[in-house]
Amino acid sequence: MHESEDAAPREVGVGPWPGGRDHWPSDPRLDPELLEHGDARNVIDAYRYWSMDAIVADLDARRHPFHVAIENWQHDMNIGSIVRTANAFLAAEVHVVGRRRWNRRGAMVTDRYQHVRHHEDLDALAAWASQAGLPIIGVDNAPGSHPVDAVPLPASCILLFGQEGPGLTPEAVAAADRLVEIRQFGSTRSINAAAAAAIVMHEWVRVNVPQV
Repeated sequence: MHESEDAAPREVGVGPWPGGRDHWPSDPRLDPELLEHGDARNVIDAYRYWSMDAIVADLDARRHPFHVAIENWQHDMNIGSIVRTANAFLAAEVHVVGRRRWNRRGAMVTDRYQHVRHHEDLDALAAWASQAGLPIIGVDNAPGSHPVDAVPLPASCILLFGQEGPGLTPEAVAAADRLVEIRQFGSTRSINAAAAAAIVMHEWVRVNVPQV
């Protein structure tokens, strides 16, 4: 059923804490500014009125052991969306490889709650991964790739994505310990990088996170 074009947009968030200051909870995780003025941030309801530091601390206590890396040489339009998705799936960190600057618009402010690390080049990422003991799983439909749903993704790893269009650079392919691909059945060679990242992150969750 479609909503009427005249329907009022759904309000997101909550208003000031009912009853005013005299009724504020004593929970130290709560932000007085949000209690006073309301909370319309892009957070789940369980985090309403929490300070940013309190949210990050709670996420840090529960983060999954997979990391996400994205090459950033030319087009950065998808990085914000990938950061937002990494936040949704509780990735340990996002690694931006190449240019330091990236378009944060697509992140919808979720980069405040998601750890993002920069590496100058793929050698720097590979060195960091080696020191951390994390295999690099390259995602691209390149020769030698295996379907991502056919070979379980390791619990602790770095999922490496290339740029829109060209995919992983040859240097990224060389740095990867394994290549996986998303099975496709149409005519296009590739799908949107942010969409691919979401599919692979969800596949990691499906394999490694017990259902409750």
